[in-house]
Amino acid sequence: MMSPDTSSLKRIALDVKLGRDVKIYDFVNLYGCEIGDNSKIGTFVEIQKNSKIGRNCKISSHTFICEGVTVENDVFIGHGVTFINDKYPRATNTTGGLQTEEDWVCIPTKIEKGASIGSGSTLLCGITIGQNAIVGAGSVVIADVPANAVVAGNPAKRIRKMNVNSN
Repeated sequence: MMSPDTSSLKRIALDVKLGRDVKIYDFVNLYGCEIGDNSKIGTFVEIQKNSKIGRNCKISSHTFICEGVTVENDVFIGHGVTFINDKYPRATNTTGGLQTEEDWVCIPTKIEKGASIGSGSTLLCGITIGQNAIVGAGSVVIADVPANAVVAGNPAKRIRKMNVNSN
């Protein structure tokens, strides 16, 4: 395990678990998360607590991975991808005060091994992106994506199935 880099260009909390040979670029914000061996985290990425990034993953710049997201091994996440973990976000609670962690439930999202998420995509919570699936750039994913499927659009729709033996 590497010890977190706490330089002024990186905000890596002491509770972050980093695997071996993790490459982290400047201007990141990481806290309470886990990042597997040989993964690469681009500039201007935030990864929140209770999120897990597997081994050999590439998380491109300007991506936001919120609490409750699990990214398995060998996953590519393009530039500017946003994950959501609350289906009905609100600023205030029922009494009119600002919401706290007690006022909502984090809904998990899972990205399975070998999947690729195109730049500019938004993934709603409570979904699974199947093994080796591809999400086209700019897609809004509101439902599960089957393994080896290619989806694109808003909302993302299946446009074809990958040949499992080739890219």
